[in-house]
Amino acid sequence: MTESPRTVAVVAYDGMSPFHLSVPCLVLGERRGAPPRYDVQVCAEEPGSLRTNAGFGISVQHGLEAMDRADVVVLPSWHPGRDASDVLLTSIRSAHARGATVVGLCLGAFLVADSGIADGREVVTHWRYADHLRARHPELTVRADVLWSDQGDLITSAGTAASLDCCLHLVRTHHGVEFAQQVARDIVVAPHRSGSQAQYIPVPVPPDPADDVIEKAMVWARERLDQPVSLDEWAAAVALSRRTFTRQFRARTGSSGQAWLLRQRLDRARLLLETTDLPIERVAAESGFGSSDALRHHFHSVLGTTPQRHRQEFYSSTSRT
Repeated sequence: MTESPRTVAVVAYDGMSPFHLSVPCLVLGERRGAPPRYDVQVCAEEPGSLRTNAGFGISVQHGLEAMDRADVVVLPSWHPGRDASDVLLTSIRSAHARGATVVGLCLGAFLVADSGIADGREVVTHWRYADHLRARHPELTVRADVLWSDQGDLITSAGTAASLDCCLHLVRTHHGVEFAQQVARDIVVAPHRSGSQAQYIPVPVPPDPADDVIEKAMVWARERLDQPVSLDEWAAAVALSRRTFTRQFRARTGSSGQAWLLRQRLDRARLLLETTDLPIERVAAESGFGSSDALRHHFHSVLGTTPQRHRQEFYSSTSRT
């Protein structure tokens, strides 16, 4: 039996960037040949013809009443110097109080903050505007050092490409790793960047992809996720010293090698739980955790759940796709 699609209200406004508006529509929209997982409705405080900052207009059919019944409300962006109307802020508060997940992408974090639903909590926004948001809302913890933050009922992200990562994370949370990977393949983006990855990494692009030793190291490690991988062995595989490898890996990814490797192992375990009937002990071995106890520990500490619960939640829905 196919589950009913979640309803998503994406808020548009006059003068917005069409790219920001397109991100949630692209990631959460219908997929060719697959049953719809989301019912995406673009809405605006004043529906009708809206301008964009790209020199063309868009037509929006739905008003803010779309937020009254939405499971997810997406605020794709905002003008930092513009005060939102009481009507819009009240709609955001009401949707959140009703139980909708509110997602603030990029400068949409300003709407999240102005609505008050994040008071005393953490929000992520584009690094260029983080100080502005801190000054406007000192009661918040404003982060500009990560791609996105998921607090269950409230998800916020950095700009542009990080918004894609954040929306893919939402798909992964709702429908599992396999379906999220299908969506990533459809739109030709990387299937997973951890929310803890740094927003801005000032590292030069190699003149030749073959010169990217860290990418080679990532491929080498992914091919050996079921095996113990020591840092010394990993560095030696790409002819680097441990110290140089550690420094270059962090510069390239914004993460330590061990943290990156743990995320890869967790993704492998999640995929096996969702798509196979392998016993938990075998899943732990195939994903490099060694034992079911280690797998349970990392599942709980990183994902806040257990392997058994994850399989119960996603295995049947995945097998229907």
